[in-house]
Amino acid sequence: MTALATPSALAARPARSPHLLRWLIRLHRPALISWIVFVLVVGGLLLWVGGPLTDASAAAWKQYRACGTAHCAYDMDAIVRYKDWYTYTTVAVVAVPFLVAAWSGAALVSRELESGTAQLAWTQAVSPVRWLAAKLALPAALITAGSGLLAGLHHWAWSAGQGRIDTAKGWHDLGTYAANGTATTAMALAGLASGAFWGVYKRNSPGALVGSLVSTGTLWSAVALATPHLWPSVSTISSLRHSVPAGSGIVVDQGLVTSTGEQISGHLCGSATDRTCRTAYDRLDAVGYFNDHHPASHYWPLQSTATAIVLAVTALLTTAAFELLRRRTASAPARKAAAV
Repeated sequence: MTALATPSALAARPARSPHLLRWLIRLHRPALISWIVFVLVVGGLLLWVGGPLTDASAAAWKQYRACGTAHCAYDMDAIVRYKDWYTYTTVAVVAVPFLVAAWSGAALVSRELESGTAQLAWTQAVSPVRWLAAKLALPAALITAGSGLLAGLHHWAWSAGQGRIDTAKGWHDLGTYAANGTATTAMALAGLASGAFWGVYKRNSPGALVGSLVSTGTLWSAVALATPHLWPSVSTISSLRHSVPAGSGIVVDQGLVTSTGEQISGHLCGSATDRTCRTAYDRLDAVGYFNDHHPASHYWPLQSTATAIVLAVTALLTTAAFELLRRRTASAPARKAAAV
């Protein structure tokens, strides 16, 4: 790999630049303004969803439940409007880590290394390490504050509809679970760190952009698949007279319990009152259902564990970016001296 050029004299000079923060804000002003606008717009929509839209939908459901006939008046538009805008705002919050990863990979580090702006900054008494630290510090603070605010507002908007709107999403819904907690903020920071690493590694915007998005998507998918196994589950046994196993939440495993206590995954047919299902259950010697799942009380333990894992990966990516930059810039003077 080609080393990044940096003057050897800077290795012994203290890295001080009182105008570094101002320069970074000026350089990334469009991204800063876009982020503020995004947070304000999505935050405003979440206030709308959790306030007027929830109230209107709850009133419509109250009208519907009071109907005594098949043909009665209720505000269906209010129900649909709440459902649509809840979905839109949920997607917007869940998309934050990918938006951050795309910007971080395409513009934060790679573009300056590619254009030579970073090398110019290093000649102004700003060491490469200090340059990268400054590049990450302010965005990390803004991303943490903005994504944390959106996650908090989403959780509030979601909780406003619980028990009032019949079609409100459960806590374990994939999008709701992701948008309601701290893991989304951690994933946004992981996207930032991923963009920084790929920016130093590739030093070209397209390559860093693709690498950052793929890394963030891979991490998100891995955490989603691992979530059911991040905390001990609860097992519920129920009668075959029911159509489905008892117990709601994030399902780890479901199936049948035999007379010997053996658990057989799957093979769910329906209520044993149905003759076909009864025959199938008798063939398997099934006497009940089992459901290994996470109830609502496991939400924060699962979120906290997932957040810790993502933050650990973020720390590793950040460390790798600094170490890679240090090696490449430290080798430049040695290569120059060898050439002379």
